Amino acid sequence: MKHFGSTIALISALLLASGCSTSPKAQENSAATTKQDESHSPGHGETPKPMPSDSHGGHGMEHPNEEESSPITQAKLTAPSNIKPNTSVTLAIAIQDKAGKPITQFERFQEKLLHLIVVSDDLQVFRHLHPTYRENGRFEVEANFPQPGSYTLFSDYKPTGGAEEVSVLQTKVTGKSPSSPAIEIDRTKTFGDTKVNFTFSPPTIKTGQEVHLIFNLQNPTDSQPIKDLQPYLGERGHLVIIKQSSPLTRADYIHAHALKDTPEGEVHFITSFPQAGKYKLWGQFDRAGKIVTADFWVNVQ
Repeated sequence: MKHFGSTIALISALLLASGCSTSPKAQENSAATTKQDESHSPGHGETPKPMPSDSHGGHGMEHPNEEESSPITQAKLTAPSNIKPNTSVTLAIAIQDKAGKPITQFERFQEKLLHLIVVSDDLQVFRHLHPTYRENGRFEVEANFPQPGSYTLFSDYKPTGGAEEVSVLQTKVTGKSPSSPAIEIDRTKTFGDTKVNFTFSPPTIKTGQEVHLIFNLQNPTDSQPIKDLQPYLGERGHLVIIKQSSPLTRADYIHAHALKDTPEGEVHFITSFPQAGKYKLWGQFDRAGKIVTADFWVNVQ
């Protein structure tokens, strides 16, 4: 287990992401969760089981029940106290029960034990990490924060025998936060060697209504469907959606799963948006071993 010269501790309850008490040397960050990995060796508390499908073929996880106030698990983040931009740091996340006892058994879902989604609070920075499970409920991962400012970390995991859960944690990177650029409404963008056309149906997204999201991946030179799409985390693609909000909470996070048997070069998702507002989407796809991350904004009425 690694030791940190100084640590940061922030305490926040899931759905509230409240402020934290601070000492001159350290802060401690823990977050309770409500219902809903990088890889490690078998035997580290793992009980692999297939992820159950839902009515849309496993396309998404349920939205949190805002009325559920009783925490099921909590997560504690330990990180260096003075994180500098573009500097690799070690993050440690401890998963505990309500009494603070470590949870040691986890199930894989989407091929990992824990998915850590790191976003800057202006939603300009996105990272999808898979911490290594050490022991005694503790995960570790190396992270790099490219710009100063506040960051929110969504820890997505599944205790053995339980439901998928999400803990919300926060940390800060020293320096002056950059100004946020204007929101782009383009529906066609090029990411490296991949052109992505993003469409959705119905054309007007409304709160609580099911929406069909389509990512059409093409070669930018001839606009032909790509032919080297491979499974990513066990599916045709991965989708994270976060609502523009301050502070970010569990209610702002949506994790959707791809539909099966879609046309070549297309990845489809079905989900719904619990609140009105602007949301940013990050679709991730594997092209012959290279991960393409395609980001788009949508407005929900």
